[in-house]
Amino acid sequence: MSVPMQPGLAAAARGAGGGGAQGGRLPPERRERLLRAEAERRREPLCAYALLLAALRRRCGWRSFPAIDRAPGGKPYFPDHPEVCFSLSHTRGAVLVGVGDTPLGVDVEKLRPVSGRFMRRLADTDDPEVFFQEWVRREAAAKRSGIGIGAMMGPDTAEPFHPGERYLPLRTFEGFVAGLSCAAGETPEEVRRYTLDTLM
Repeated sequence: MSVPMQPGLAAAARGAGGGGAQGGRLPPERRERLLRAEAERRREPLCAYALLLAALRRRCGWRSFPAIDRAPGGKPYFPDHPEVCFSLSHTRGAVLVGVGDTPLGVDVEKLRPVSGRFMRRLADTDDPEVFFQEWVRREAAAKRSGIGIGAMMGPDTAEPFHPGERYLPLRTFEGFVAGLSCAAGETPEEVRRYTLDTLM
């Protein structure tokens, strides 16, 4: 019998220092993809996987990643462990990871300039913070459902994608907006915060 897990959340933000690569801990398919990216664009994805592995070690006792596959909409999952669900998000300077026993979706975004036209189209606002709150809500819901990020741009995405789903804004770091999409009855643990440098 398995004991239900509350959604566990961990976030990390960029500190002042450097840090070494953790590529050896990555699933092989992700490692190959990251090696093709520019060095500056590797840091946050590497940290997202380091944070995921730390969460899996704490919650499941795993010391390495099991096989990871992708659903048709692009959602990653563990085919040999369908009872363990996860979601990753990274933006310049921060990462967010969620782990639970039911589907969940997380997103974190750095507040930054966005065209007024795009803000009005998606969120009917000229305020970047309001825009990113809406963006994060939609992306977290899209990640939870596995329908793909492109689907969140449609006009029918103003409400949750499925009955029984709820969205929770998360407090992570100054200058960032973050959120969690999960089942309505779930109460996540407090977000654990780290610096990216401690993970690298």
